[in-house]
Amino acid sequence: MNMQTNLTVPANIEKAAAKASDQLTKAKAEIGSVILGQDNVVELSIAAMLSGGHALLVGVPGLAKTLLVETLGTVLGLNEKRIQFTPDLMPADIVGSEVLEETAKGKRSFRFIPGPVFCQLLMADEINRASPRTQSALLQAMQERFVTVAGQRHDLPAPFHVLATQNPIEQEGTYPLPEAQLDRFLFQIDVGFPELGTERDILIGTTGAKDNVAKKVMTPKQLMDMQKLVRQLPVGEKVVDAILALVRNARPDQTALNDIKETVAWGPGPRAGQALMLAARARALMDGRLSPSIDDVLHLAAPVLQHRMALTFAARADGQSISQTIAKLKESIA
Repeated sequence: MNMQTNLTVPANIEKAAAKASDQLTKAKAEIGSVILGQDNVVELSIAAMLSGGHALLVGVPGLAKTLLVETLGTVLGLNEKRIQFTPDLMPADIVGSEVLEETAKGKRSFRFIPGPVFCQLLMADEINRASPRTQSALLQAMQERFVTVAGQRHDLPAPFHVLATQNPIEQEGTYPLPEAQLDRFLFQIDVGFPELGTERDILIGTTGAKDNVAKKVMTPKQLMDMQKLVRQLPVGEKVVDAILALVRNARPDQTALNDIKETVAWGPGPRAGQALMLAARARALMDGRLSPSIDDVLHLAAPVLQHRMALTFAARADGQSISQTIAKLKESIA
């Protein structure tokens, strides 16, 4: 199935898209030389950044989530910083704080010392090990691209992206992320275990005398130009209708699907539709296409919706999952 509408695309956008697609292919190959067997995770991570958004990487420790973020920073030429989230981490440890300084003449004044959030690619490692209060320090930065300290606005560098890693909620010493913060993430990307052949390659390739090192492929300006290009790609009416149907059917008070009414406690807001629209365009650009298809929407439904929905207690007690619910939603528009 590839219900892509033939749309007229200006020649300048077509030329820019072809060049961007070639460059993105090189970037994926460079990242893939270090991150083995996680092609879908790499693709989704790049798509999130092309869409101008943030991504939440979920998986048990040891699946190269941290290495992926470091490699993305290198390949995309971004200034990268890392915060290790711990239970005693404070908001000021993220955004920065003001300190009182005194000159040689005895004059006192406050000076703002920026925190690690002032970078182009922030790695929030094990984000759910910090308290909800500390996690909320990222809310303004992720949405507004600036932070406010002592009433003063401080703009963040551009581009600005947060790639956070999260351990499964059931593990000891974790806190659930607030719903408002979850909604700030364009994608939730599930990182699974590698297949047998891939794990063999990892064992051999990472325990030798030399490690694979990624090389820089593009600049931050080129990434920002691609982000602008993504927003210029046309979207057909059928694709827009599919996005609206998917998002609205996921809301128990708007859906016509009885299964959703009975199992979903709360569904995604309009930001989910915006995420699907941008991400579908980004995936099309990465594949060398000039407009997204319904296939793109279906492929991206789970990473966009799964952290923006919650099941009722009865549905969870009955053994149902968000993945099963999203599968039913996809069937309704397929």
